[in-house]
Amino acid sequence: MALPFGVFEKVLAMDRNSEIAQRCRELVSRLDGNPEEILEEIRKTLLGLEAPEELPSVLRGVMEDAGLGWPKDWDDAWMCIKRVWASKWNERAYLSRKARGIPDEDLFMAVLIQQVVEAEYSFVIHTDNPFTGDSDELYAEVVLGLGETLVGNYPGRALGFTCKKRGSEPQLLSYPSKSVGLFGGGLIFRSDSNGEDLSGYAGAGLYDSVMLIPPREVLLDYTEEPLVWDENFRNELLTGITNVGVMVEKVLGSPQDIEGACTGGRYYVVQTRPQV
Repeated sequence: MALPFGVFEKVLAMDRNSEIAQRCRELVSRLDGNPEEILEEIRKTLLGLEAPEELPSVLRGVMEDAGLGWPKDWDDAWMCIKRVWASKWNERAYLSRKARGIPDEDLFMAVLIQQVVEAEYSFVIHTDNPFTGDSDELYAEVVLGLGETLVGNYPGRALGFTCKKRGSEPQLLSYPSKSVGLFGGGLIFRSDSNGEDLSGYAGAGLYDSVMLIPPREVLLDYTEEPLVWDENFRNELLTGITNVGVMVEKVLGSPQDIEGACTGGRYYVVQTRPQV
């Protein structure tokens, strides 16, 4: 389910949040001075937002209709929502908008609430190879565990590969070297911005997603990892990921940027959007 574009602005404009709104306007006006410290102060200020009285009951009804479990502690869920909204003002997002000349007021944040797939492997697929422009070949990356280490710029490389869409073996480009994997489940409050839809601005991956139950950080040991050492296992996994990309592109009728997960031999698409 989603808290769509405009909800954040409506909550910020409520009378009970007027002091927070005024403080944020003041801080934003000073951003050219010392952006790192001021951005941090904006994010902290937004975490003080109070929710509309009707929000918990409405949210609970929609979540239960969607088959999502209601969190044990509403305050924890509300904090997750606010942290996603506040990520509009993280440093990498702000500097990216500034470099592209995107006014801050043109960037809107939504929150997607989803059940986490307890992934053994996570992947991102670009169904047109973004490096060569070859529309007959896709490019994908794979990491162990949850996809945050892939989309969140964690140190190290993902396993990277290309594959022709019409039946060929995957071609390995890089072995995985991420030192940390994230593992866990529960609910995730995912960032979604209209930055993905603004002309000339690929805004994916700049904003924060927050799990209700923080994931476990595991130091990865590749010495016996089948993704590295078992060629048959690796080819089967990468071929499965390729098939996902081909099917999603075919259904939607255009090149796609796909995020997904694999666990227990099953593949899940958790998000897809037109490839920029």
